[in-house]
Amino acid sequence: MGLWDKLKNELIDIIEWKDDTNNTMVWRFPRYQDEIKNGAQLTVRESQVAVFVNEGQIADVFKPGRYELTTQNMPILTTLRGWKYGFNSPFKVDIFFVNTKNFTDNKWGTKNPIMLRDAEFGPIRLRAFGSFAIKVTDAGKFIKEIAGTQAHFTTDEVTEQLRNLVVTRFSDAIGESKIPVLDLAANYDELSKFISGKINPEFGEYGLEVTKFLVENISLPTEVEQALDKRSSMGILGNLNQYAQFQAANAMEAAAKNPGGDAGAGIGMGMGFAMAQQMGQAFNAQNQQSPQGPPPLPGSVQYFVAVNGQQQGPFNLAALQQMTQQGSLTRETLVWKQGMAGWTKASDAPDLGSLFGAIPPPLPPQ
Repeated sequence: MGLWDKLKNELIDIIEWKDDTNNTMVWRFPRYQDEIKNGAQLTVRESQVAVFVNEGQIADVFKPGRYELTTQNMPILTTLRGWKYGFNSPFKVDIFFVNTKNFTDNKWGTKNPIMLRDAEFGPIRLRAFGSFAIKVTDAGKFIKEIAGTQAHFTTDEVTEQLRNLVVTRFSDAIGESKIPVLDLAANYDELSKFISGKINPEFGEYGLEVTKFLVENISLPTEVEQALDKRSSMGILGNLNQYAQFQAANAMEAAAKNPGGDAGAGIGMGMGFAMAQQMGQAFNAQNQQSPQGPPPLPGSVQYFVAVNGQQQGPFNLAALQQMTQQGSLTRETLVWKQGMAGWTKASDAPDLGSLFGAIPPPLPPQ
């Protein structure tokens, strides 16, 4: 240091800090040989406090305002130095300015997925990220526990440690909450408030306070999200028959708006309409074929019989057996029951073949 710099420092009696950064938490006032003259002027601005450290021991703490440094304004330092009757020579002391504003937009996030047991999906992995804001509430404790004797201390030097603490407490909180995965988005505010209350006592050990904690997103693994997207798509489609009809109607409308289109486009639209119609018929058939009850008992089968060109019946199997014995029902007699496509010979009916097995054929002519 040159002669002029030394003399300049000796003459300076104004102590202040004009912070031109957005991440400085502690700044030590530079002074030649750490000497402060009696009667020096101290200016502490809003969102600042000035901490005087004497031989490694925190002495006086000054809140925002303008002070003239005398024995009356520095009772603790005066006692430590033994200046009971005032002092005329400069005294040596470290002066730290501590920034007490809110330091916002400190990011946090899970480096590895959190393993949880969900009531609906079973074992599952979650990732989460967000931000938090902190401020210094106890400047003396913060200097002792975190900053130490560093001349310039920034948020970058403490946020990593705080971030690990946040993630640990978040993982524990979300595991204890037992909130279903699909309901987490509706509980971000509640989670934020709960975690803030849980981590603030630990931050308080460093002289810090979490003024805002935000959960911005909680996400599932990519494969699970894709499966959920498919499940959501099926729910949105709803009635597939109506969806197919809607698609077919759109194709017909597009064809009507483009009457001069080439034949290939028209054929493609026609095929699409036909496929949509077939899909609708298939779904309808599937709905209609659903069983409504048990099949009828064998004895309750009812047949209609054609006698002399007239439809008679319906008759059950016992009646048809009696008609067979009487000769009014033969193998060639036409019969029909519900479900058959048309009239058929009695010998070809699946239920009536056994009626003719025990009856001998007619005698040959004499």
